[in-house]
Amino acid sequence: MQIPGLGAVVEDADLGGYVSAPIPVRALGGAPRRIIVEGYDDDPAQEDIHAAIRTFLTLDPAALTAATPSIFAYYRHVMEDVVAAGDDDWYVEIEGPHDVLDHVRFGDEPTVSRDPYGDRRVYISLECECDWEPEHGLQIVFRDGREVSKVGPYNGHLTNANAYDDDRLDGVIYYRPGH
Repeated sequence: MQIPGLGAVVEDADLGGYVSAPIPVRALGGAPRRIIVEGYDDDPAQEDIHAAIRTFLTLDPAALTAATPSIFAYYRHVMEDVVAAGDDDWYVEIEGPHDVLDHVRFGDEPTVSRDPYGDRRVYISLECECDWEPEHGLQIVFRDGREVSKVGPYNGHLTNANAYDDDRLDGVIYYRPGH
């Protein structure tokens, strides 16, 4: 099967969608990544998926740079919890937003899917590893493949509004529950 922007894809039941051959992703440093597309066959507006893929694959790394204050806020909150617990062995020193991405290892399989609950837009979610949170990692989500719209621990949700069932969080990139 062919998906515009990705070329030939194969169905992978374990991953829950179609998978591309490795394709360079400019925003993630140009390294090749396999793109996973979920829900493609049943999607009523496949062109939205095609557009998000095209946009994501040409996205400038500046989109991630724009999200570094939110990623750094996530880091700071995790480190506050580490310090409060007296768990100095887990403490990671990061000077500021300008170097937070030096402590992130981008996932190899960005996943394209449509939000089934809220705004019904197409999102590309990336599960990453990060030095400050080895258990929950870092999730970076791109709305329409265009801009980072959510960061935080990996929870599989595409928006914070959906994750916390709170429409007031629509458009909030990073949210720390309980604070």
